[in-house]
Amino acid sequence: MTQSKTVPTLVTTDWLAKHLNDPNVLPIDTRWYLGEPGRGRQEYRESHIPGAPHLDIDEDLAAPPFHGPGRHPLPPIADFAATAGHAGIGPETHVVIYDSAGGAFGARLWWMLRYLGHEQVSMLDGGWQAWQAAGHPIETEAPNISPKTFTPQPRHEILVNADNVEELRHTPSVLLLDARNAERYEGRSEPMDARAGHIPGAKLAFFGENLNPDGTFKSPEALRERFTNVGADKAEKVVCYCGSGVTAAHNVLALHLAGFPEALLYEGSWSDWSSDPARPAATGSADNTTD
Repeated sequence: MTQSKTVPTLVTTDWLAKHLNDPNVLPIDTRWYLGEPGRGRQEYRESHIPGAPHLDIDEDLAAPPFHGPGRHPLPPIADFAATAGHAGIGPETHVVIYDSAGGAFGARLWWMLRYLGHEQVSMLDGGWQAWQAAGHPIETEAPNISPKTFTPQPRHEILVNADNVEELRHTPSVLLLDARNAERYEGRSEPMDARAGHIPGAKLAFFGENLNPDGTFKSPEALRERFTNVGADKAEKVVCYCGSGVTAAHNVLALHLAGFPEALLYEGSWSDWSSDPARPAATGSADNTTD
């Protein structure tokens, strides 16, 4: 897929408001709520950024649970290419993604587009809340999208599976980062996956700490300090995972903002790893499992 220009990783609401009439700029709404299927799409129907289609984590950005590794396996590439084209993403399209969760779910689409060779993609810093707070226009009608041809060029080298992780976690130069909250990482609670705990050797890097209180991303300097504190500056490779491969992309994005080399994404994440009883698990705030 030929790219015509380099775009910023983050854009402001004012920037997007000024470019809404640019035919090559396409906002995409990715509002979604864990455990509340359909809520994001319903909110989209009630109001959204003018011209934005809606893409849903479950329906558009993932295959059915465990039709692949984990609860949110990637959809078949051909299926997603059709979805992207139908949404209006072509080779010249600058996609601007927003959600209502600080990019927690929009980062999935950001990562998927880059994985498939489309690098003209930005996140709307502050998301839907920032757009509303700034008083920018909204609409309720679904936009009239002209379908485009999306030609995927997969970058398989940035995606890893459980066997890859098993090998990489024993490599001293590799850093494994868990994007879930401390309660799930430490194994004190596991509301949805087969076992509690984390992959042995993984460091805790809760994705929510990439954000300021207003839902915008922290500065590149603050993000660099955050990831340096868990060893990213010394790692040759960083592997990101979470519960099902969705919020892990938020850490990939934050590492990118901080200027680190591109991190790898473990697609199936903990939902995949924990479903195999043969895979080891650790609990507690420190790695206390030997295997």
